[in-house]
Amino acid sequence: MKLGAAIAEIMKREGIEILCGYPVNHLIEYAANADIRPVMVRQERIGVHMADAISRVTSGQSIGAFCMQHGPGAENAMGGVAQCYGESVPVLVLPMGYARRLANIDPNFNSSQAMKAFSKSSEPINIAAEVCNIFRRAFTKLKNGRGGPVIVEIPADMWNEEVPEPLNYTPVLRTRYGADPVHVKEAAALLVAAKRPVIYAGQGVHYAKAWPQLKRLAERLAIPVTTSLGGKSSFPETHPLSLGSGGLAVPRAVPKFLGDADVIFGIGCSFTETSFGIAMPKGKTIIHSTLDPNHLNKDVEARIGLVGDAGLVLDALLEEIGKTVKSDRDATAVAAEIAASHREWLAKWMPKLTHNDTPLNPYRVLWDLQHTVDINNTIITHDAGSPRDQLSPFWKSVEPLSYIGWGKTTQLGYGLGLAMGAKLAKPDKLCINVWGDAAIGFTGMDFETAVRERIPIMSILLNNFSMAIELKVMPISTEKYRSTDISGDYAAMARAFGGYGERVLRPEDIIPAIKRGIAKTREGVPVLLEFITSKETEVSRPGT
Repeated sequence: MKLGAAIAEIMKREGIEILCGYPVNHLIEYAANADIRPVMVRQERIGVHMADAISRVTSGQSIGAFCMQHGPGAENAMGGVAQCYGESVPVLVLPMGYARRLANIDPNFNSSQAMKAFSKSSEPINIAAEVCNIFRRAFTKLKNGRGGPVIVEIPADMWNEEVPEPLNYTPVLRTRYGADPVHVKEAAALLVAAKRPVIYAGQGVHYAKAWPQLKRLAERLAIPVTTSLGGKSSFPETHPLSLGSGGLAVPRAVPKFLGDADVIFGIGCSFTETSFGIAMPKGKTIIHSTLDPNHLNKDVEARIGLVGDAGLVLDALLEEIGKTVKSDRDATAVAAEIAASHREWLAKWMPKLTHNDTPLNPYRVLWDLQHTVDINNTIITHDAGSPRDQLSPFWKSVEPLSYIGWGKTTQLGYGLGLAMGAKLAKPDKLCINVWGDAAIGFTGMDFETAVRERIPIMSILLNNFSMAIELKVMPISTEKYRSTDISGDYAAMARAFGGYGERVLRPEDIIPAIKRGIAKTREGVPVLLEFITSKETEVSRPGT
């Protein structure tokens, strides 16, 4: 069996059905021959982003995979791999490499070396007979512990090498580990005794599929819940105990309740300090449950560390709490306090959310979008910058994995690949990316990929013909050289690629355009709706 056929067979045994990629990488042909669908992109970073979303929206049960050419193809993919590393997403990355005699000769790009700093593991194939062992290690890393990209580099001179038959490969195990029972008991006692506890849920809840346990814990002790952007949709945001999600922009209730908390319980999170996450207030008692012990005391001081799978930790906590708290505590008072905070906050923002003039306010576009789509059957993601900050505080996610939130690193153009990958993994869902006219400049050509590969996403573009959030920091270059001006007729671009494109100028046309877009996606046509908006820069920051 040729090396490529062996790799494709291993991938198939591991349940991989889609290989995103860009040629030349001979694995594409071997995968197609094994009935693994190759999806070709226009540039490598987008392909990694698509594989990223496949892993995310399946809680890592289906591993996203991407392959690319050696040298420049691998170099172009580095941003996508780094994004997966920052967001702890398990993705199998399969670059071709230079022939083994050249792999370590400067200036040749060696993927397994260059990407090692931002991957969970990185290994070249140097001996064909070792391929099963190499992929056994790779998939074990992908399916266990905290997620991250795994690199397996395939030297260009190895495709004709033979792998011994029969192929000695069985899909690798998945295993979970739980927290120290002594610490579980201490954490349970702290939560039971706390006067103003808050739960902060991260994306580890998604990978553990621990949504029911999170809800049971919140209801048992009447604890308000907020989430990171990555953890958004792990707790229904229409629930009376939901504070909303915390990013750079937040609902007012999030910093208020965290600030008043005596105990903060972080579950399935890293507490990583980032401009795009809620800052934890100082002086709080923190219980930190994380899959990775390296996260303990990394950015915040933890009183108790619960190292393990979020589901196992929550199960153990619920069992321990159940020994003393036999029924759900009355949440009436805290729910009323949360509701009052939400009402006051929304009252301030309703003029923008219901803005009725032109140019359109982006908040109005996203408000109408939320109230037009079937939320329960929608997966939405944002791009970096204004789309993230205008969407995340106000969009109320109800179903798990219905919102792909991110932000530890913030590459422009990320959202398009995420939406396409989500649609490949969940074809029955309406998959939406929200981006701006800066982001589309980075990855807009890959809307053609959606058309060519028959991936009917709905792309919501907020076009204000400007790098609006940079206006305050670039006043001289803007005035003298128009450095923040950008432009384009992106609806026309979508039509030129063979998709459905529509430009929307008036408030009364927002909802009809969205409905037309949804109908087109149901026909199998990718959609780009371009909304001409104002240079809105205000976001819902803590204290506003």
